[in-house]
Amino acid sequence: MTEQLEPMPSDWRRALAVVAHPDDLEYGCAAAIAGWTDGGRDITYLLATRGEAGIDTLEPDECAPLREQEQRASAAAVGVSRVEFLDHRDGVIEYGIGLRRDIAAAVRRHRPELVITLNHRDTWGGVAWNTPDHRAVGRAVLDAAADAGNRWIFPELTEQGLAPWDGVRWVAVAGSSTPTHAVDATPGLERSVRSLLAHRTYIEALTDEDPEAYCRTFLTGNAQASAERFGGRPAVTFELFAR
Repeated sequence: MTEQLEPMPSDWRRALAVVAHPDDLEYGCAAAIAGWTDGGRDITYLLATRGEAGIDTLEPDECAPLREQEQRASAAAVGVSRVEFLDHRDGVIEYGIGLRRDIAAAVRRHRPELVITLNHRDTWGGVAWNTPDHRAVGRAVLDAAADAGNRWIFPELTEQGLAPWDGVRWVAVAGSSTPTHAVDATPGLERSVRSLLAHRTYIEALTDEDPEAYCRTFLTGNAQASAERFGGRPAVTFELFAR
């Protein structure tokens, strides 16, 4: 019998979603975020880069503001109004103290109970190699969620007025090949399509398909693929780490 996915915890009010690039959350979990914001939950997006190296035909200086604009529109489609950027360099993010400090500072600033990130493992399901940026950011998020609560790690943040925050209860990893939990994708699925479609410049550079058909097929297919493990309901899946 196929092991069933547990429902995601619902007893939280604030979340911080931390990923490497514009479009990462839209490919990964926007339908879940739409449902959560509908329920009155406060969610902030934190992007390590502005995705400036993501479109071969655009110079980074031209690409960055365009992708930032598309990301803000994309977030708005699922009820997220607060989008922040760390300005690490797209494509060459390094896991290390600087990245952990930047994410820990954001955790202290926004004080989330749930932190969301994207697959941090070497591969996507053992088939496709994951990018260095995804691996670095995902792993740094898992570490920074704990760093944020320790007053002796990054004491300079306390000196800057960012008090330790030990209130992160879970880190949820979207796009994991070993998910443990899920959210019903149905209520937020249409808005997740609009949210991904907001990255039109990137999508048009990525595929020759009709952008709307591409977004709809990708997102509905992923959600439906997880239905068997979630009571027949199309689902957004997460690997949940409790703290």
